[in-house]
Amino acid sequence: MKHKRFNVEQIVAVLKQAEAGVPLAELIRRVGISEQTFYQWKKQYVGLEVDQVRLSHRQG
Repeated sequence: MKHKRFNVEQIVAVLKQAEAGVPLAELIRRVGISEQTFYQWKKQYVGLEVDQVRLSHRQG
């Protein structure tokens, strides 16, 4: 099983920074992810709070 580098709380925190206006190029460089990874996270998690994300992971 592949080890995940970021937990749910960290992913949501990165997405919230992007929503707050941090430039995408700066954000992905600082976090150490690719632009593709950012958009995958955004597609899956944007608009959710940490508690909601945890629930969606348990359900499916």
